[in-house]
Amino acid sequence: MNIERNYIVDDRNRKIAVQLDIKTFERIENVLENYALVQLIQEADDEGEPVNLQEALSYYENLEKTK
Repeated sequence: MNIERNYIVDDRNRKIAVQLDIKTFERIENVLENYALVQLIQEADDEGEPVNLQEALSYYENLEKTK
């Protein structure tokens, strides 16, 4: 993934922030959310309580509503 970024620097020319276009940010956000969903499913598997895809998606949708 090629990430085009613009750095924001302070008066000493030290990088203090980065600016991304919205499309790139949304792709990164999507990857992180998918990763979290996989972790949730694996965690439930480790506890011996299998979670099917529909249950995981429902849980995820509820998380989205609390944002």
